[in-house]
Amino acid sequence: MTARRALVLGGTGMLSGVANALLDDGWQVVLPSRRKPVTNDHARWVKADWTEPATLAATTAEALDGPADLLVAWVHRGVRVSVLRAVAPLLADGAPVVEVHGSASANPLGGCPDPVLPTHPTQQVVLGYVRHAGRTRWLTHEEVSSGVLDAVHRALDGKPPHVHHVGEFRPVHS
Repeated sequence: MTARRALVLGGTGMLSGVANALLDDGWQVVLPSRRKPVTNDHARWVKADWTEPATLAATTAEALDGPADLLVAWVHRGVRVSVLRAVAPLLADGAPVVEVHGSASANPLGGCPDPVLPTHPTQQVVLGYVRHAGRTRWLTHEEVSSGVLDAVHRALDGKPPHVHHVGEFRPVHS
């Protein structure tokens, strides 16, 4: 039996816990990123430059060695559309997508940007902040990974697309 393939864009930093969890579940994981992961020797790393989406897609296709069954993507909003469109042909038909957004990419009134790949069921994750003892802080890597993994499991279970908020939307300044 062939392992399921996951493509995790941006998976060597805040999403490294997501990549590791997928590996632990028996997935073949490909990690295109600028920097080689230091804690993960089992994923396939691909040197990536978001500003060169066609090259990124070509080198990623070689590493995948078949269609990806899942895409998890945290890509800067300025190149998000071009990168996701470039890797779209690497996905299996109907493969779920999890798009991760920083809070600056979404707003309370307008919501999240539209999913880039409408033919793929897309869960969206908006990362916020944590308020504690009168202070606001960024989410930890563990909090980010946990929230994104919730969306991944929802996607893999075939649940309807949804926007997941991890933490509070924006800090309130007093």
